[in-house]
Formats: sequence, structure tokens, C-alpha cells
Amino acid sequence: MNSRRLKSIFVLTALGCCLYGVVSQWAAITDALSRMSPPGLAGSLIAGLAGLGCWMLGWRALLTGCGAPLPVRATTRIMFLGQLGKYVPGSVWALVGQVELARGYGVARTASGAATLLAMATTVATGCLTAAALLPLTSADAVRTYWWALTLTPVLLGCLHPRIVTWALNLVLRAARRPLLDKPVPTRTMGAAVSWTLLGWACFSVHLWLLLPSGSPALAGGAYALAYVIGFLVIFAPGGLGAREAALVLALAPVTGQAESLVVALASRAVLTAADLLWAGVGRLQPAPANETRGLVPGDDHRPLEGSP
Repeated sequence: MNSRRLKSIFVLTALGCCLYGVVSQWAAITDALSRMSPPGLAGSLIAGLAGLGCWMLGWRALLTGCGAPLPVRATTRIMFLGQLGKYVPGSVWALVGQVELARGYGVARTASGAATLLAMATTVATGCLTAAALLPLTSADAVRTYWWALTLTPVLLGCLHPRIVTWALNLVLRAARRPLLDKPVPTRTMGAAVSWTLLGWACFSVHLWLLLPSGSPALAGGAYALAYVIGFLVIFAPGGLGAREAALVLALAPVTGQAESLVVALASRAVLTAADLLWAGVGRLQPAPANETRGLVPGDDHRPLEGSP
């Protein structure tokens, strides 16, 4: 079976799992959406699309810093088709999807894997920072329950220092028997990735705020950041399904009420799933690399991972 067929099977399987997650909650989701205003839903979708776009640009910056610069169109295809893997049970399929799709563009597994792991770490660290900065002002209940996640903030941010990042990646690469980084991850690379990721969090704050019947953008930003991190850490839940909604309800309920917070959580899930699918559609429309149907990319995984020029 050739590489292109395997990638098509991966995308179709991930898409099926994504749609199954929506269908399994269809009644609750449609009820939640029926209570929202069309302008609010439209604005929330646009903000969600913008947030995902910012995170894609952050991943692209990390790829460049790992010695694998790609045009935006190629990055869009790789990231958003690969990200459908998060809807497949298990915690590694999005990573696997992005790594394998990137190979068609001549990107070694070490480069794409390192960039994806760094993107995950950056997202979690900045998510904890966003929640720690905003939740104490708006949701004492969430702080009391998830204090342990908020206390990780300084540790996780410290781990984004280029020297620590380089050491950690080499540790993983050595364990996987892959070529090591021959240069530290550039400081400007981490700065760009953190900046794009924080801008993404701002967009997601707007996304949730437009769905709230009451409450401030600070509440929306802190609640969504906390819920996303909790959903990410619960690795057995595809796309954080269930865990993210539970954390959102806890954070929002003191302000919006239990019933309304559940409606908002379900509407948010539906809107962001639609955003994932729309971006995946955009990615699918991008030209496939000429060597996607071949086997291993020449030189793949047989050269050291270089820093950016």
C-alpha cells in the first residue's frame, strides 16, 4: 500500500471519529445551538477559525526554527489534516498525522516531530498562564478545583527556555534513536511561537465570550484556557471530549448558572468542531506534494536536525 493511500485512510478514519463524536451528542448539541443567536454563533466561529489559524502559524514558526521552513499553504494542509487525529482515541494520532503528512514535503520526522511536541508544550504552558492570570479574577471555584494546573504555570513557562527545550528534545530523540539537534532551538523561534499561541488564546476567548449569556471576556478567556488544558491532559478522551466540557461548566457556573454553562460548553464544542472541519477542508484543497505517492523522502531521518539559518 503506497504512502498516499495510507494518508487517505488516516484522514478518513479521523474524520469518521470526529463526526461520530458529533452524532453521539447530536440532540444535546442541537438543543444548545438553538438557544444561541445566529450572529453570536457566526462571530464565535470566525473567532475560533482565527484562533486555529494563529496556532498553525505558531507551529510553522517552530518548523522553521527546526530547520524545515514551509510555505503557509503546505503548513495549512499538514496541520489541519493531521489535527483531525485528535478525534481518534489515544493521545498520539495528531502527532503521527502531522509527522507523516510533512514527510511528503521533504520534512524529516525529527523536524516535524520536534516542532509538534514544542507546539503542544507551548500551548499547554501559555494556556496555564492565561488561566492563572484571568481565573482568579472571575472564577474562584475553578481555581480551588484546578489549583494544581495553575501552579504548573511558572514551571511550564520556564521549560520553554531555548536551552531547556533543546535539552528535552535531545533526550526524546536519543531515546527514539533519532539524530540529535546540532544547534539550540533559536530564541526568536520560541518567541514567535509563544506570541502566535497567545494571540490564538485571545481569539478563543472571544469565541467563548460571544456564546456567553453573561460574563466578561476575562471569564471566557480563563475558563476556556483551563478547560482546554484539562482536556489535553486527559489523554484517553478524544479531543478532550467530556473533560473540557466539565471544566468549562465548573468555571462558568458561578456566573452563568449550571444549566446555561452546560449549554455554552456544548455550543463551544460544536463551533470548534466545525472550525476544525472547515480548516481541514481548506487544507485538503491545497496542492498535494509531488512526492507524496513515493516511499520514504530521500534523506529522511538520516541527517541531523538543524537550527534555522
